[in-house]
Amino acid sequence: MHNTRNGTPAKARTAVRCAVYTRKSTEEGLEQEFNTLDAQRESAEAFIKSQAHDGWMCLPDRYDDGGFTGGNMDWPALRQLMTDIEASKVARG
Repeated sequence: MHNTRNGTPAKARTAVRCAVYTRKSTEEGLEQEFNTLDAQRESAEAFIKSQAHDGWMCLPDRYDDGGFTGGNMDWPALRQLMTDIEASKVARG
């Protein structure tokens, strides 16, 4: 354990493995090179990076549901994310 600037012991940092889930209810615009799913991910990655001092790190896996309505929750990427959370691939490590 190392000391902070004021001489008090710093807490040991625990890695926080963060996943980014993105969704868009229509397929409109998803064919673009940089689309709304990319913009959502970019924004989330920037926030995660801003929390790196607390051990946050962005996982490279993509959980994107493009063109899936909000009328139900039958979203394949969300199901995969939940499976990965249950398998402890996401969260504190």
